[in-house]
Parts: sequence; C-alpha cells; structure tokens
Amino acid sequence: MSISNNYIWELAEAYLAGSIPISELEKLQQRLITDAAFANEFNEATNLIRSATGSGKQKRFKAMLRDVHQEQVAKVANKKAKHIIFTPEFWRTAAVAAGVAILTSTITFWSLKPSLNKNESRYNRISREVTGLKIAQAKQLEKQKQLELDLDSKTKKNTAPTSDVKKTGTGFALTNNGYFVTAYHVIHDENGYGDSVYIQNHEGQYYKASLVTFDADADVAIMKIDKAGFRFGKGELPYTFNQAKASLGTHIFTLGYPADEISYDEGYISSRNGYDGNNMQYTLELPVGHGQSGSPMVDAKGNVLGLLTAVGAEAEDKTYAISAKAITSLLHKLPDEKNIKLPKHAKIGYLTREQQIDKMEAYTFSVKVYKK
Repeated sequence: MSISNNYIWELAEAYLAGSIPISELEKLQQRLITDAAFANEFNEATNLIRSATGSGKQKRFKAMLRDVHQEQVAKVANKKAKHIIFTPEFWRTAAVAAGVAILTSTITFWSLKPSLNKNESRYNRISREVTGLKIAQAKQLEKQKQLELDLDSKTKKNTAPTSDVKKTGTGFALTNNGYFVTAYHVIHDENGYGDSVYIQNHEGQYYKASLVTFDADADVAIMKIDKAGFRFGKGELPYTFNQAKASLGTHIFTLGYPADEISYDEGYISSRNGYDGNNMQYTLELPVGHGQSGSPMVDAKGNVLGLLTAVGAEAEDKTYAISAKAITSLLHKLPDEKNIKLPKHAKIGYLTREQQIDKMEAYTFSVKVYKK
C-alpha cells in the first residue's frame, strides 16, 4: 500500500513537536503496531527530522564561528601578511594522512553499522513504548476526572426548598425525558397555581417542575422537570397507557406517596363510571389516603388505566380515578413541537408484582407545592 510522503512528514513533525491530540496519538500507536511499512517510513522520517534539526544547530554554530573569524581578520587587515610556501614533500605527506583518515572512517562506519541499526531499532521500540505510556496516562486522567464528576453528582444532591410545603400529591412519568402527569387539584386551588412545584424521587432528590398544560374538568395536569437533560431512570418507561375502559372487577394496584416513603396498595374496579356517573372516571375499591392523588392505576399486565383523582369520605370509603383516555386526549391538544410520545409496550407484564413495583419506582414520585 502506497503511503503519501507529505502525510508521513507532517505526522512525524507533529509527533516530535508534541502537538498530536491524545485521541489521534492512540490511533497512530495502533497503526505503528499493525502496519510495518508505515512504521518504517514513519521512523525514518522522525530520525531524519531529528538529524536535520541537529544539522541546523551545527550550521548556525559554524556561521557564528565565521562571523568571529571575519572580525579577527578585519582587525589585522592592515598588518603585513606572512606567506608560507608548502613543499611537494608536505603535500605528499598530507595526502597520505588524508587517505589514512578516510580509510579509518570507512572501516569504523561499517563496523559500527550493525550496532547503529540495533540502537535505532531499540530507539523506535522505546519511542512506541513511551507513546503507549502517554496514551495510558491520558486515559487514566480522563477516568479520574469522570470519577470525580460521578462523586460530585452523588454527594451534591438536589435539596428541598427552604419554604413550607403547601400541598402534596403523587405523579408518574409520561416520558423518560422529564414529562409527567399528576392530578390538577394537587398543584392548583382556589388561590391559583402553586408558587413553586417540585418532585421528590425515591432517592430523596428534588427537582423543580413547570406546568405544560391542564384540563381542570378532568383533573389532569401535565408538567415537565426544568433541569436540562433530566432522566427519570436508566431505561424507557416499563409501562404503557390503555385508553380503552377496563372491565368491572379488574384487579389493579397503585404506587403513591401519602408520606415521604412510597406506598403500595391494591384493589379492583367496582364501577366503570366515577363520581355522579362520570364516564371518564372509575370507581375503585382501593384503600388510599391523602397525598396519593395523581398516583398511577395499573393492571396486572403493566397497563396504566388511569390516575387517582379523589378520595371519598370515610362513610363512602370510595376512591375515584380518571381514565387514561383523559390523559391521552390532553396530550393530543399540545402543539406539535412538544411531541410527547407515550410508550407502546409494557415491559413488566410478565413480571412478578415485586418486580413490577421495583421497575416502576424510579418513574413514580412525590409532588410537592411550596409557598414563597
């Protein structure tokens, strides 16, 4: 394979100058190992550049000596020159001495050539090893910096606001990049929208959220975490949304935050309509309390059927949930640039209940409204 001489020389000059980036230096080291022809031409180029650099220094030194010599000649220019006449015997002796010197130099060069080649090969090997050490050192420094960043992210957690909590509820993710849904009455009351809304995840970290849109009649609010690049969990959402009305008697469960710790409850659909015959709601036999409004209502196959919206009085002992269709209908009213795409498949349908809860925990969180 033909290798461009210009490319080899430019690469050799950059290598000797130490101006090759670490990423490119690693590629160069790999090619020197795998491409013998390239390695030979590269090593010859680096050796010639070093020789040329040394030769340049020598020439500059000789030029300085010439300048000094000319100054000395100028000082004695007015003095009478002394003529020396060399005899033929002198020239014969000088010729013999020059011949002996040339022969000695030739013999010395050829006798030392194997050693020089061996040293050059050893130098090239050492040069490659040094390059490898530089790459390994750079990787180690990058790894150390990443470890420091990871440590900072673990030790410097997002903390709660210093003001008092006004209201609490529960929310769950619509997408993994920060969009979530909760009950509208959690973030809104007769005095209007809350001063500031935060979520607190299962690891105790707080994140500020902003309202995207809402449907007051359906009691649904869609919000988004303000932090750029935010992710609820490591993978995509493990559940999906079922817009069709579920059957009477369907067994369901929910995860919510009546306190700072997540709570699990299970029950069944006791009526396919909700409060006062509302056909966008369900009536549930489900023992939940305040703070769980906005919790997901999930069936055994990992489908979100709706969200909890109201808890009946003790005498009624009823819980109501808004259907998932109300959530998807609200999403369809958003501008195209929002482009919130719900997951199409439930990944937890065939898992045990304990495994389902474990998968959903990262995507379910407490919603807290604070006073200024």
